[in-house]
Amino acid sequence: MRPIHLLLVPCTLLMLAACSKSPEAPAVAPAATPAPEASTTMPSSGPDPQSYANYDKVRVSDAVLDLDVSFERRELAGSAELALEWIDSAATELILDTRDLEIGKVERKVGENWQPAKFSLAPRDAKFGSKMSIELPDRATRVRISYHSRPEATGLQWLEPAQTLGRDHPFMFSQSQAIHARSWVPIQDTPAVRFTYSAHVTAPPGLRVLMSADNDAASTGEGGYNFRMPQAIPSYLLAIAVGDLEFRPLGTRAGVYAEPGRIEAAANEFSDTESMIKAAEELYGEYRWGRYDLLVLPPSFPFGGMENPRITFATPTVIAGDKSLTALVAHELAHSWSGNLVTNSGWKHFWLNEGFTSYVENRIVEVVYGAEFAQMEQVLSQDGLIEEIKDIPAADQRLVVDVIGRDPDETFSGVPYNKGAWLLLTLEQRFGREVFDPFLRGWFDQHAFKSVGTDDFVAYLKSELLDNNPGKFSETELDAWLNQPGIPDSAVHSKSARLAAVDAQRAEFQDGKRAASALDGKQWSTQEWLHFLGGLPDAPSIAQLEALDAAFDLTATGNAEIAFAWFKHGIASGYAPIKAPLEKHLVTIGRRKLVVALYEELAKTPEGKAEAIRIFRIAEPGYHPL
Repeated sequence: MRPIHLLLVPCTLLMLAACSKSPEAPAVAPAATPAPEASTTMPSSGPDPQSYANYDKVRVSDAVLDLDVSFERRELAGSAELALEWIDSAATELILDTRDLEIGKVERKVGENWQPAKFSLAPRDAKFGSKMSIELPDRATRVRISYHSRPEATGLQWLEPAQTLGRDHPFMFSQSQAIHARSWVPIQDTPAVRFTYSAHVTAPPGLRVLMSADNDAASTGEGGYNFRMPQAIPSYLLAIAVGDLEFRPLGTRAGVYAEPGRIEAAANEFSDTESMIKAAEELYGEYRWGRYDLLVLPPSFPFGGMENPRITFATPTVIAGDKSLTALVAHELAHSWSGNLVTNSGWKHFWLNEGFTSYVENRIVEVVYGAEFAQMEQVLSQDGLIEEIKDIPAADQRLVVDVIGRDPDETFSGVPYNKGAWLLLTLEQRFGREVFDPFLRGWFDQHAFKSVGTDDFVAYLKSELLDNNPGKFSETELDAWLNQPGIPDSAVHSKSARLAAVDAQRAEFQDGKRAASALDGKQWSTQEWLHFLGGLPDAPSIAQLEALDAAFDLTATGNAEIAFAWFKHGIASGYAPIKAPLEKHLVTIGRRKLVVALYEELAKTPEGKAEAIRIFRIAEPGYHPL
């Protein structure tokens, strides 16, 4: 997932079918459908406090999905067949995670036949869903669950045609991270469990189905779409999307899908993708996932991007026309090594996914766009972290966070991204790239297709780096990064000559020594503009805003990132010209970073709060459940 900094925020996010399937009548009576209200059936403190799954006793190794997409009912309906590996010789029960799934029947495979299996659903917990227990006294190695999702599934968003760019066809997409896969597949919903999967999916004619698997751009979908993911992945990387989509190649192993009206702009914006893949391979080894495609989603997608293997889901707000926001692609591509290849074993170790990815992203950006660009990104992320932690509880300023009893979405912030990347940058600075680069590449190679925790990283760090280079980085300092709040005193803040020049011009502008028209804004990159706006007072004077608007027409900017920063100042200052463009921004964009803070700013005054509520009522149908 794309990180939070001044550019992009973190995190915690189908027309009538021709032949829709419904689960068959149950062979054995299931438990009553769980009540929607919360209960006390929360997961225990282990092995994963966000999952009911007993994966220490039996693990899912492969899943076969057979699903039909119904836009009329807003559901996925069909079956999930799970292959099991028994670990505990005394175990006779399989426990899965579900949330708001309607279970029809459960069967176990006996020889070549399927026979009924007894199962039960525990009462629903508001955060974690319902524990599904399946009795398997014969320790069957395959079970099949007939089910359908509900319209309110937190991992799926169903869009009416009017909510898409083309406005002619509906659209559906998933967002499984962190624990939302359980709302559309009964599964062991924990990053500690990796499994392969295949799928057969039918959808209304004319709509393309994509999954985090081997998508065939030439497939017509006649008879349904077929998928296979041969590499083992965790459940949060299960992904599906259905819509009116076209494809454009970006290289021999990369391409982009988007709605027809956006495909050419997307292909132009992301044309450097193949170069990014090659840059990452030079640094960290072979790209091991076959293809790397992108899917540009409708504006309601709540994040910058989601690193679903083989197909990154991306927000259209990064299509700025000048490639200034394509660091998002570098970030999601970097997940192909950190996160998808080497995965955090639990959400308390989220920094192992996002901190590593944010660091790798910056290295890719440096190769493709140059050191100056990478330095500006470093400064923006570090400045953003310094500001953000002022409002974050001390316990959540640590890289290793306490997640027991908490939905992982509640713990997501810029800390795992930017503090994690800052730690790795510090190690690079202390040991030098000639030592650190092979160390990091070895981490990916030695832990490929595994789920790991912070203890695994600490052990690897000590054996491969610290013990071989004594005195350069102490265990006390490591503890400060991992387990203490704030930013360690030893951290070195990155510098950028270009942003320093922006600082100087901003100071002159604020002191009245430089007119807005005399700023170098027409030559500034998005990063420079965001740095300039981020350094202004929360509520600049109306005269200053008018002068900037007259010189650079910021109220009418087509860059969603700059618009967000500009509108935030405009709201605080009561700058009337932003009123209509602000409403359009809030109604047409669903990305959390670009809308939530604007609502918060509006709500600081009674009049603004009334306006926020009015706009929200218009915009709400287009927002993602997250």
